[in-house]
Amino acid sequence: MSPAYILKRIVLVGYTLLVVSLIVFAITQILPADAAVMMLGENATAEALAALRAQMGLDAPIWAQYGHWLAGVLRGDFGVSMRTGQQVGPVMIEALGRSLLLALFSIVLMLMLALPLGIIAAVRRGRIADLVVSVISYIGVSLPEFVTATLVVLVLADWLQWLPATGYVPLTENLLQGLRHLVLPVLTISVILIAHVSRMVRSELVDVLHTDYIRAARLKGLPGRTVLYKHALRNALLPTITIVALDIGYLLGGVIVVEEIFALPGIGRQLIVAIQSRDLPSIQAGALIMAATYAVASFLADIAYARLDRRIQYD
Repeated sequence: MSPAYILKRIVLVGYTLLVVSLIVFAITQILPADAAVMMLGENATAEALAALRAQMGLDAPIWAQYGHWLAGVLRGDFGVSMRTGQQVGPVMIEALGRSLLLALFSIVLMLMLALPLGIIAAVRRGRIADLVVSVISYIGVSLPEFVTATLVVLVLADWLQWLPATGYVPLTENLLQGLRHLVLPVLTISVILIAHVSRMVRSELVDVLHTDYIRAARLKGLPGRTVLYKHALRNALLPTITIVALDIGYLLGGVIVVEEIFALPGIGRQLIVAIQSRDLPSIQAGALIMAATYAVASFLADIAYARLDRRIQYD
């Protein structure tokens, strides 16, 4: 792996996060909320409000406020919540850990099912198996998260009563109960991921299986399994890596809906609460942390892509 390529991707991630921080700060500045009024209440005197604004630096120019906030972020200080009075950073990082755990289980389940389904559909193109996988994929892509969540809750939690409908139990406190509470959210998120990735794997693998070098490998007498897994699948998975990285962005967006439905205290639910209460530091921290997570996921996808196709790092 070329160090220059890695350095270039790191610089790009840093530049992206800088732009995102500007956008996030600018948006929160135009929200109809006054931090001093939120903290002291609407009945506070003008003198008290002015003193608090001066203490918090709210009377400084916008560029100075942004510089002060960005310097704090670089030190790991995201400010104090206007709603709870606690440091925002630790709360958001803890919530991010819960969201990443949900995303991790969803991606693992997706890979366990989407890759085999896509391979089966490609190898048996035009047959019943291909048709079944295609129908499943179209249904999965068509269902929004709240519909899927409603269906899994009705079937698995209400009718069959196999799993709890809402709530969260840390895995460190009770592993079995924690996993039971994660099943329904993971299923809800995984449905569209499985549908999306299985279609991509099928499409790419069908194209690769009709290339000249695959025909040459077969003419050499290589076993079909070797041709499929060692030659065809390796190249078919290159675009899939990019799609999985983009799905990280979907996870960070879709997980907000899922966490709200299943009452999971992840970063998406924390962000919703912050928006509802006009908690500006929490909004800024939540949005920036989610953007940073997506940027890191894209960076790792670029590195994985470059390792599979070494021509990429020289482009």
